[in-house]
Amino acid sequence: MKEQQHSQASSCSGCGVQLQSGKPELPGFLPEAAMGRDPVICQRCFRIRNYNEASSVAVDQDDFLRLLGSIGSTDSLVVHIVDLYDFEGSLISGLQRFVGNNPVLLVVNKIDLLPKAMNVNRLRNWVQKQAKAEGLRTVDVVLCSAKRNMGFEHVIDALEQYRNGRDVYVVGATNVGKSTLINRLIRDYSDMERELTTSRYPGTTLDAVHIPLEDGKAIIDTPGIVYATRMTEIVPRSFLGSLLPDKPIKPLVYQLNAGQTLFIGSLVRFDFVEGDRQSFTFYISNALNMHRTKLERADELYADHRGQLLGGPSLEELESIPAWTRHSLRVKRGVNKDVFISGLGWIQVNGTSGALIDVYAPKGVKVMLRDSMI
Repeated sequence: MKEQQHSQASSCSGCGVQLQSGKPELPGFLPEAAMGRDPVICQRCFRIRNYNEASSVAVDQDDFLRLLGSIGSTDSLVVHIVDLYDFEGSLISGLQRFVGNNPVLLVVNKIDLLPKAMNVNRLRNWVQKQAKAEGLRTVDVVLCSAKRNMGFEHVIDALEQYRNGRDVYVVGATNVGKSTLINRLIRDYSDMERELTTSRYPGTTLDAVHIPLEDGKAIIDTPGIVYATRMTEIVPRSFLGSLLPDKPIKPLVYQLNAGQTLFIGSLVRFDFVEGDRQSFTFYISNALNMHRTKLERADELYADHRGQLLGGPSLEELESIPAWTRHSLRVKRGVNKDVFISGLGWIQVNGTSGALIDVYAPKGVKVMLRDSMI
């Protein structure tokens, strides 16, 4: 019986990676003595589940793209999960060329992080407009929170409506809540008793995981695409808990005059360079420290107090983060815009008089203007 289990346990039931017992530093490592367990999970998944600890294994990006490209030759429903909190940072803008003519259902996760007074219909319209602008054709858009069990019945209804007896491929960037949502699907939509590994750490799923359905088809959970343009990919893992909110954001409103600066921890500097006095609303994790100063003092303040008075990451951790790049953004008069910083959140420009803004962020992190979400 043990030999039979050993032969069946070729992949981890938590992350899908091929199991091996020879090299602890590579993905899929499991001591030989643990191979007979049922269900069997790799050592990395065991540490994530039990100790909230992730090892620094890496998976080749080409393998991710090769797997995505294979979807185009199938007859499947593609479920693209994005993080509403990091919409432009988590959307796979080139997805259409990978999936061919297969229908794409866009599932927008983590709506629980927005203020409760948010108009859901307006939000859905905003998502459809942004997705279309990125070249993504969708059969439908569903808003939900897999973690808080909000709107999940709509996800199930959409799967029933669009699957038509086909396999379901679930795709998304790292850390969008993909495995959390799949675990809900397993409980509600499949008779399989298993659970994928979930954590705050990017790239938890390392290989395709097949979850059989009662009609002989399957839900296929694919690895998360790693985008280095997101703040979540470059900060130390020990700081992710501060960067990623896990409860509804309390927006922070600042009335600023031209010539004032706001530091968001020691990660980002926001300069209001030019414009009439106006308010700016910050939609970021409430665990991050905010510090206001005059623009003329900003350089000196950062040099003297980064990683300390200005808040985390620490001085030592900042050494591993790329140096800042300046992004100069002009908001036209009478136009509602967000300054979006991938993996961090966004700042809504509330004034109607226009503004010139400089944003300093680690090199490579996506910083852009977009139509206001809220």
